Amino acid sequence: MSENTQKLNPVTALLLSAEEVFAQKGYEGATTGLIAQQAGIPKATLHYHFGTKETLYRQVLHSVFDEWHQAALKFDETNDPATAIEGYVRIKMAISRSRPLGSKIWAQEMIAGVPHLQDVLKNEVKPWFDSRTARIREWMEQGLIAKSNPDAIMFMIWAMTQHYADFETQIRVMTGQETLEKDWFDQITEDVVGLVLRAVGVK
Repeated sequence: MSENTQKLNPVTALLLSAEEVFAQKGYEGATTGLIAQQAGIPKATLHYHFGTKETLYRQVLHSVFDEWHQAALKFDETNDPATAIEGYVRIKMAISRSRPLGSKIWAQEMIAGVPHLQDVLKNEVKPWFDSRTARIREWMEQGLIAKSNPDAIMFMIWAMTQHYADFETQIRVMTGQETLEKDWFDQITEDVVGLVLRAVGVK
């Protein structure tokens, strides 16, 4: 049993273990037996709570999207785009540092052509994305940020923030970092925030 799962309830322990195993092995390489073993919990308990591997996989990815969804609520809390966009970018960077495995699994699913989450992507992610780009478009029409393609702004933020989770190994090699320490990550966050704000014309 992992030290991280020893004192957790079975559902939480299984979700944490599943996130680790899916990130390492991919969907096809992961097994419910391996996930249960990693959590130190009987395989029967996993199937009792989640039924199938796909259900567990979807639950992990849905929780990743939920975190990203909550981060973008900043767009609705203020009509100051600088405050909203900066808050969103900061939270996305924090999630990339605290939960890199979840982001990696999401990236793997997208690269594979979304074999398991087509319904979530179309029915949940797309409407959420459209609401965020509509907000950006409002700020443009009000003259609060520079005019450009709202979709491109969201994709830019995703690329810049999730890169630090999805390509952590590459970043460590390129920068000579053994691990992405907090002080280093905090400075990178400031740099990313500044780059995004300048790109939308508010800094």
